[in-house]
Amino acid sequence: MELRHLQHFVAVAEDRHFTRAAERLMVSQSGLSASIRSLERELRAPLFVRTTRRVTLTEAGRALLAEAERILAQVRAAHEAVAAVQGVLRGTLSLGTEQCIAGVRVARLLAAFRRRHPDVEIRLRQAGSGALAEEVAAGRLDLAFAYRMQDDTDQLRSVALTSEPMTVLCHPSHPLATAGEPLTPDAVGGEVFVDFHPDWGPRRITDAAFAAAGVRRTVALEVNDVHGLLDLVDENLGIAAVPRHFRHKRPSLTALPVRGAPGATYESVALLPPARGTSPAARALITLLETRDGDTGGIEANGGA
Repeated sequence: MELRHLQHFVAVAEDRHFTRAAERLMVSQSGLSASIRSLERELRAPLFVRTTRRVTLTEAGRALLAEAERILAQVRAAHEAVAAVQGVLRGTLSLGTEQCIAGVRVARLLAAFRRRHPDVEIRLRQAGSGALAEEVAAGRLDLAFAYRMQDDTDQLRSVALTSEPMTVLCHPSHPLATAGEPLTPDAVGGEVFVDFHPDWGPRRITDAAFAAAGVRRTVALEVNDVHGLLDLVDENLGIAAVPRHFRHKRPSLTALPVRGAPGATYESVALLPPARGTSPAARALITLLETRDGDTGGIEANGGA
C-alpha cells in the first residue's frame, strides 16, 4: 500500500466522483481508477459502489476512510515537523471554528499568524462544535475553536479559552423584559425559542441544561447563523438562550440572567489532537493565542468573538 493510493482514495471519497477527484489531483481518470483497483485488490474488499451518476463508500470504504485520513495527517505532520526543525514553518494550517466563538478574535489571530509564518497556507471552515470535534479527532483539521461538549479523550484534547453563563435575550416589549429577577427554566419553558442547529455548541448545552432541569421547550425557529438568530428575536418572534457575549452584538435587546439551569455554562475551547499528533503549525497558533496579546487576537477574559 502506497501513500498515493490512500491520497487517491480519500480524494474520491470526498468528491464522490472519479472525474472531479482526478481533476483535483491532476492525474488521469484511468490512472486514478487503476490506483483504487490496486488498493481494493490489496485489501480484498470493494471500497466504492459505482453507478453512472454517483460514487458511494461501501462499509469497508467507510472503515478505511477514517484511518486513511489519520495516516495522511500524520505524514503531513511529519513533513512539517522536519521543516520546523530546519527553522522554517511550512505546510498547511487547517482550522475550524464555530461562529462568534468567545475568547478569541479568529480573523485577527490568523492575520498575526500569517505575518509570522507567511509560508504556511491557512485553510478555514466554519461548522458546529459537534462536527468540528469529529474533524479534529479524524485528523481532517489541525485544531478548532468550539464549545466544550465532552471531556478530553485519547483522540481529542482541549485548551480552555473562556466561559460564560447562559443569558436569555428577548425584545424589550416582551413580557419577560420586565422580570425583576433572574429567570429559571420553568419561567421560560412555555416560550417560543429561537435557536441554532442541533450540532451547534450553544444549542447542545442549552438543550442539556433544560433537560437536566426537567423542562421541555419549543424551538420553533432554527437558524445557522448568529445574526439571523438576533434578527428573529429583534422582531419579537421568540426568545433565545445564548452565551452572554451575544448581548453585545445587539444592544437593543433585553438580556436577562438565568438561574436554576444545571450545567448552563458555555465554555469555549481550542480543540486539538493529542500532543504527539499536533502539527507544528497548530502548536505555533496556540502559542500565539496564549500570548494574551490584543494585537494577535489572543485569549480575552470577556470573550472576543
